[in-house]
Amino acid sequence: MDYRDRHVIVTGGTGALGTATVAALIDAGAVCHVPYIDQAEADRFPLRNHANVDFVADVDLSQESSVAKLYATVPKLWASIHIAGGFAMAPIATTAKSDLMKQVDMNLVTAFLCCRAAVIAMTATGAGGRILNVATRPALEWRAGAGMTAYTATKAAVAALTGALAEEVVKSGILVNAIAPSTMDTPANRKAMPDADPATWAKVEDVAATILFLASPANRVTRGAVVPVYGRG
Repeated sequence: MDYRDRHVIVTGGTGALGTATVAALIDAGAVCHVPYIDQAEADRFPLRNHANVDFVADVDLSQESSVAKLYATVPKLWASIHIAGGFAMAPIATTAKSDLMKQVDMNLVTAFLCCRAAVIAMTATGAGGRILNVATRPALEWRAGAGMTAYTATKAAVAALTGALAEEVVKSGILVNAIAPSTMDTPANRKAMPDADPATWAKVEDVAATILFLASPANRVTRGAVVPVYGRG
């Protein structure tokens, strides 16, 4: 999986999975473009000063103009990896329309706009490329989404987006896939679930390894997949 001289956008790159993904990409030789909006999170990002990391500030991924501006600055885009999103745990009776629309914006709209911008950029180069979305286990196993219906519905939409887009752009040499993680072993999840056993959770480095393959030139045939990355839980 040789990423030397290949430019990759990683949204959500300053989070736990994003950090592991950027680290793996850099080790493989990639130049990573990492948009962010939370300055405190960006300041904590351990790779912020790496020569192969281009930090891009104040990018609102739910706004078409902001996304278009980001993608216009990246030369010869090879891969676009969409980790950015949001989680909400609430029963439907207490989920207002505004709560639902927030999940739509954070999960579906951000993925859709980044997919759109990536297709435009990759088509312009004529060299193809790779697009990787992040769904979730309940996006494949809907009953597992009880108590978080807005989150589940929007992530299921990301899975559908992945399959439809993969068929749409394959003749341009663009392969589109997604992963569907279960609970990952992150500091935030350990804090939120202190009584759970994190030994069964998916490790972010292992999930990042799956992303690395699917977004790489070594992946020549896999498209339209929503790959479960469940760990042992």
